Amino acid sequence: MATMTPVLAALLVVALGALQHPSMPAGMSHEDHLKQMQKEADLKRRGDAAMGFDQDKTTHRFQTRADGGAIEVDVKDPSDTASLAQVRAHLKEIAASFKSGDFGKPVDTHAEVPPGVPVMQRLAGEIAYSYADTPKGGAVTIRTANTDALAAVHEFLDYQIKEHHTAR
Repeated sequence: MATMTPVLAALLVVALGALQHPSMPAGMSHEDHLKQMQKEADLKRRGDAAMGFDQDKTTHRFQTRADGGAIEVDVKDPSDTASLAQVRAHLKEIAASFKSGDFGKPVDTHAEVPPGVPVMQRLAGEIAYSYADTPKGGAVTIRTANTDALAAVHEFLDYQIKEHHTAR
């Protein structure tokens, strides 16, 4: 029985370690995995500050569409009225800011200028942004008929999908 104790203790340490952070992707070194986890923690921290709500209480979706795309954020708990109000206020602000060519919030969140932004700023008059409440949050719809602007919008949204690890 005494020889089982170190084995059980080792299993417990491994199990607790697995609960603390996600498993390491195949082909990634432990050092790279730690760097990736730090990058994601930094993104979450900056996102909380820039967006004004807890990222863990929400779900983001970024969609590319034939005429542009959409940014959608839902609260995970519909009874969380404070987060719901914060999400809606943020997305209303995003629609107005993007319309004027101001992409400060994504720059603050990602600590870099996301791909597509320079073209979206240059062609701001060719892109329409609209906000709408959704049952659990809000959505910013992005539309354009300009092919250069469309490519930039898709580049921007694809970057968001990758960085936030969201489905399309």
